[in-house]
Amino acid sequence: MKNKKKEVVKEPQVKVVKEPQVKKEAVKAAPINSGWVIKDRLYELQLQIVPPVYIMKSRALFYFDEEKGYEREIKYCRNQQTVFVDEMKGPQRLGHIIFRSGRLFVEREQVMLQKFLSLYHPEANKTYIEFNAEKVAASDIDILELQLQAMNAAKDLDIDKAEAVMRTELGDKVSKMTSKELKRDVMIFAQQNAELFLELVSDENINIRNIGIKSVEQGIIKLSSDNRTFTWASNSRKLFTVPFDENPYSALAAWFKTDDGIEVYQVVEKRLK
Repeated sequence: MKNKKKEVVKEPQVKVVKEPQVKKEAVKAAPINSGWVIKDRLYELQLQIVPPVYIMKSRALFYFDEEKGYEREIKYCRNQQTVFVDEMKGPQRLGHIIFRSGRLFVEREQVMLQKFLSLYHPEANKTYIEFNAEKVAASDIDILELQLQAMNAAKDLDIDKAEAVMRTELGDKVSKMTSKELKRDVMIFAQQNAELFLELVSDENINIRNIGIKSVEQGIIKLSSDNRTFTWASNSRKLFTVPFDENPYSALAAWFKTDDGIEVYQVVEKRLK
């Protein structure tokens, strides 16, 4: 008998279906100077008396790192790429920070020194500030607009109101000034002290206060030597007592608006005309 060949049973092949590969986009690393503008920077001291040379402390300083939750020692080293001591590698060549005549100009290439001064130094915005031309310009615009508003108000001010405003600055000298002198001085005052000028112009009591001062200057009403009592100059009859720690003429202006004071004010105003 012939040997029968054994039949080889082939296992069914399972077709492996590969999942389509999704092409992943490479994650780009954030730029080293993300959020930091590379430019020249100027720093200015904010001391009342600015010395010719001022050396800013550049080591043994600490910065609270909110992300890590603790204080980290910082210092400025010319040969390091970080201001944090725990990140420094190799020798540390300490750099000096010197303000001359109240200013320190730092070129755009000195990024670490700029960051040390602008972001981390504890004296930033206290002992010194970074000069910001945009903020200065905005502040200048605000001042100029305020001056313009004050100058326009001064130009349209009537002579009596001008006298009342200037009397707060010049006292009884105003009584001897001509109208032209008053207009000139009120314009100068509006330009040099715009905020105060506008405050005085909007004060509803300033004209009444001026009437009170003029009445004392012209001997209609008398103010006692201790600045506490107003009386009629003609018969020394008491009008009212100035409240403690108040300006006598401001108190008089307020009193003139009361029921007792309005009649006195009307009499005084007639006598001054």
